[in-house]
Amino acid sequence: MPIYNKLVRDGIPGIIGITGKTFSTKTLNNDEYITELRKKSFEELEEYMNTENNEDAIEELADLLEIIHALAEYHGASIEIIEEVRQKKAEKRGGFKEKIFLIEVEDE
Repeated sequence: MPIYNKLVRDGIPGIIGITGKTFSTKTLNNDEYITELRKKSFEELEEYMNTENNEDAIEELADLLEIIHALAEYHGASIEIIEEVRQKKAEKRGGFKEKIFLIEVEDE
């Protein structure tokens, strides 16, 4: 039996159950949960980095966004609050649309 030891979406046990396979899960405490969410964010980012087409990239970005929603909730914020912070930062410092790549800054 494969061992996964990773955070999965809430519906995964039900999907596995429909197949008739046996499985085991546990509910994480808050410390375990944030640790596993952080690990999952790296896993999903790596999957995004390995995509080779727009369809797969969008699929992985959706997974990353789901993780961001969960992280926001864990930290006591809604996705709307996160979006407000993002907008304020974009107004103050800009976004990434102009594709600017900083090479160096001369120290005096």
